[in-house]
Amino acid sequence: MLGEISISNISKAKYPNLPFSLLKDDILGKKYSLSIAMVTEKISKEINTRYRNKNKSTNVLSFPLSKTEGEIILCPKVIERESKNPEKNFGKDYRKLFGFLVIHGMLHLKGMQHGAIMEIQEKKYDQKYFYRDRRGNHHDTSRSGRISKGRKKS
Repeated sequence: MLGEISISNISKAKYPNLPFSLLKDDILGKKYSLSIAMVTEKISKEINTRYRNKNKSTNVLSFPLSKTEGEIILCPKVIERESKNPEKNFGKDYRKLFGFLVIHGMLHLKGMQHGAIMEIQEKKYDQKYFYRDRRGNHHDTSRSGRISKGRKKS
């Protein structure tokens, strides 16, 4: 399974069509083998309780299996609920939040811990994959969109 990506949807919930393979190759490398599982809230809660001692379902969990293999567990129902909550959605809709959490999980598999360095990497990949128009142009959401550089004032 060297370098492959496997996606299973145990939850049967709808999830967005995202560039999972491109993200994996870009963040973890082409030789990394990744399994992504979408699970129910019940399964998410069981795994979170067992491995993190937190008795609640969660949006994403990451499990490195070796230097070149890992698994990401996502709970679409939790992500969908969080996407509707301004305190938890980082200003993102369901698709962008789902993608952001995939990036977050992959960075954990890469060995990163929560903090400023991880946040910089999250923003980098989030901007690269989820803030472009149909032509591939990057949209910097932190700017007003007005181009002023190089213009003469009249």
